[in-house]
Amino acid sequence: MRHTVTRRRTMGWRLLRLEALGMLVVITGAALLGGIEAGQSAFSGALVGLVPQAFFVWRSSLARGGRQAHRFVMNLYRAEAGKFGLTVALLALVFVAVPPSNPISFFSAYVATHLMPWLAIWLRRERSTP
Repeated sequence: MRHTVTRRRTMGWRLLRLEALGMLVVITGAALLGGIEAGQSAFSGALVGLVPQAFFVWRSSLARGGRQAHRFVMNLYRAEAGKFGLTVALLALVFVAVPPSNPISFFSAYVATHLMPWLAIWLRRERSTP
């Protein structure tokens, strides 16, 4: 049982590393296709997506409920609410402090950040062999 809990906790961090690797590919592609400004906009979009995701992974790894499922679910809701609040704050900060020079790159990286967990899970799933 202890091994399963530890595995679940480290799985979130592994997926986060895969997401960060995918974002490096997106940022590099934006920089190569659109120039340095596009790369910088993609970098800020990726950060706006990755920082709240890292917060959620950290916060949900602290969630312990044991046999109290209600407590565990409430901890996950708190982690998700914190992620949402952090996302809103970072979006506001980016658009007020440093408006992206290339909005297409910014939002492409931001959307790719949100799609990356689904892609990472799909790529990491264990495939059965016949």
